[in-house]
Amino acid sequence: MVKIKLLFIVVFSTICNAQIVNIPDANFKAALLSASSTNHIAAINMPSTYGVLGSMIISGYNKIDVNNDGEIQVSEAQNILSLEINNKNISNLAGIEAFINLVNLECDNNVITSLNLTQNINLKYLDCSNNLLTSLDISQNTNLLRNFCRDNQLSNLNLSQNLLLNMLICRNNPLSSLDVTQNLNLLHLDCSSNQLINLNLNNNTLLKSLGFYNNQISTIDLSNLTLLESLACSSNQLTNLDISSNTLLRTLDCGNNLLTDLNTLNNTNLRSIRCNSNLYTHLDFSHLPLLVSLSFQNNINLISANLKNNNEYWDNFGLSLYFDNNPNLEYICADEEDVSLIEDILSYNTNTNNCHVNSYCSFTPSGTFYTIQGNEKLDSNNNGCDSNDIIYPNLKCTITNGTNTGTLIANNSGSYNIPVQAGTHSITPIIENPTYFNIIPNTFTVSFPSSTSPYNQDFCISANGIHNDLEIVVLPVIAARPGFNAYYKITYKNKGTTTQSGTINFIFEDSVLDFVSSNTNFTSQSTGNLTWDFTNLVPFESREIDIVLNLNSPTEIPALNSGDVLSYSASINGLTDETPSNNSFILNQMVVNSYDPNDKSCLEGTTITPSMVGDYAHYLIRFENNGTANAQNIVVKDIIDTDKFDINTLLPIKGSHNFETRISNTNKVEFIFKNINLPFDDANNDGYVSFKIKTKLNLVVGNTFSNSANIYFDYNSPIVTNNYTTTIQNSLGSQENEFINDIATYPNPVKDILNFKTQHNIFKIEIYDISGRKLSSNSISENKIDLRELKTGNYILKLYTEKGIINTKIVKE
Repeated sequence: MVKIKLLFIVVFSTICNAQIVNIPDANFKAALLSASSTNHIAAINMPSTYGVLGSMIISGYNKIDVNNDGEIQVSEAQNILSLEINNKNISNLAGIEAFINLVNLECDNNVITSLNLTQNINLKYLDCSNNLLTSLDISQNTNLLRNFCRDNQLSNLNLSQNLLLNMLICRNNPLSSLDVTQNLNLLHLDCSSNQLINLNLNNNTLLKSLGFYNNQISTIDLSNLTLLESLACSSNQLTNLDISSNTLLRTLDCGNNLLTDLNTLNNTNLRSIRCNSNLYTHLDFSHLPLLVSLSFQNNINLISANLKNNNEYWDNFGLSLYFDNNPNLEYICADEEDVSLIEDILSYNTNTNNCHVNSYCSFTPSGTFYTIQGNEKLDSNNNGCDSNDIIYPNLKCTITNGTNTGTLIANNSGSYNIPVQAGTHSITPIIENPTYFNIIPNTFTVSFPSSTSPYNQDFCISANGIHNDLEIVVLPVIAARPGFNAYYKITYKNKGTTTQSGTINFIFEDSVLDFVSSNTNFTSQSTGNLTWDFTNLVPFESREIDIVLNLNSPTEIPALNSGDVLSYSASINGLTDETPSNNSFILNQMVVNSYDPNDKSCLEGTTITPSMVGDYAHYLIRFENNGTANAQNIVVKDIIDTDKFDINTLLPIKGSHNFETRISNTNKVEFIFKNINLPFDDANNDGYVSFKIKTKLNLVVGNTFSNSANIYFDYNSPIVTNNYTTTIQNSLGSQENEFINDIATYPNPVKDILNFKTQHNIFKIEIYDISGRKLSSNSISENKIDLRELKTGNYILKLYTEKGIINTKIVKE
């Protein structure tokens, strides 16, 4: 019996010893034995959430040595799914093979020289960073998702069996090659600070972040990485970087390479760029509206940088913007609100000298910045221009350096300011009616840098004879909606050389419109007809009358509904006018139920007759600040179709605020409202600009012309207006003849007798309303007709002559 008992004790002791895990490293064993629910060492449950870059977020931890015998049994090891044994001064991880159910192992920041993970086949997350590993065999860990093995001494890393791997951080090793062609699920790869000379990523189409900085790579193909959001490739030998396919890219660090160009046109999602220490000469970030952090330091060949139209402000002290040590940098183009900030940064930057900053890049894409400026005056007393003379607002000038030509139309202050680069520039003033006035100088030339900047040159304008020329336009300030008030602005201008007095007449459809108010007392009022007197309108002076009308609702009789067209006419009468065609104006406005406050309209309406081809078309662009802060600067950009319009005839009419107009690239027009601080409250957040431009003479019946605009609020991404289309059509169904210019009608507007001045004999006249409905047919023997019985309104006359048929429009008072 004693022998039997002794044998049982020996066998039992052997079995117990076999269940204890051999852990030779004292620090490793001590760490395991210290595991408890109060420290972050071991866990028997895996988390459902993960932190930044896949770091574990474990809510509860556990004791490993549950029987408190001071040893780790196999069964105890098998219970553990997660181990966090970093910073324990462990050199040997022998015994880890007993943890066969381990899913997460974090053994970083130790002194481990070797790591046997062949038994840990359930491992998904491994962090063995910052050790002394010279090799890492993970061939049996086919479930591995994330491998952090940075800061070791690995010269080779075989990933061919890790097909599920989605994150690899292997930077700061002496790897001379890295094959990830089998790892199709990779989302994040950081292989920086190795000794790589090439990297094939063609198969890694799911990559979102990529870092391979501080290697020896000279070429890289990123064309298949269309999901890439972060790229760090600095400190290599790259001579070219094509990121045109990486449209989701948010951060880019490509500094310390040999790059001569950085094309980010397709990368409009970029938030941060570091492109220091390369060989660029020009950098353009103007198409990156989300950019908030930018560094382009130490680019010794850099001449210019375009920072304009970025959406976010640099912070108050420029901490998001770095451009030190660019010794050849001459020009920075920036948003208006950033100019002073960038100038402040320049004042303390090192080795960045003689750099100019400006907010307008259209005529100054690069190079040193110079200014041409001056005043425009009318010599009203024929003794030369002086401070007592009246200003000439909105003077139009062309600027050319022999290669590029642009146009500036100054604001209404009577002064101009033109930014130019080095070279010889010719500036020529242009007046709408050049025979009316003499301008001194009629052109001038200035060269920079030989001339002092700013260069001052005033224009003195004097009358060339007696010319009577008045103009009138009606602007619909807001949309016309049934049942609501509508606001209109009559603007009239003296374009001639004589001071004039006279009358303004405004006709509206009284049956559907009720007069509410006017900011100017009218002289007389009748049904649908208002008249004002004006006196002493001097040359170049513009005045305006604001009118409020109330529209009938759909329930009133007659009703107004969306889609109806309201017709208004205005006329100005003074001395016998040299261009009577612009003494009257017809506005056709469509009624709408709702509207976009940022819109564009042609005031002539959706159709014009052939007789109007070659005349001015009038456009109104309205804008509204729907933001949460005042809009300091607003730019309305309009690309003109030069096949349909004569860009040389474009002239601004009126704006809600002071503005200047710039024309460049043969067809780009910018109406620039600087520092207007447009409020965002609903009562004051509206603005507009109007202009006129002549259509091309070769347009025929059936042709259309269209126009839209982009509206920038403080250089945000543009709001695109509607595309307003007008069709040329003969609403009366007959083709006008070529001799339309051989006839003149007067007076127009007319009260009773309408006269026709023509070489042709008119034998019949048909009268049509504005919608094309024939009202009467009249045979005449003389070139005149009595229209006293005709109601107030707008009409079209079809004139039958021995040479053909002519259509013309009139206004009946």
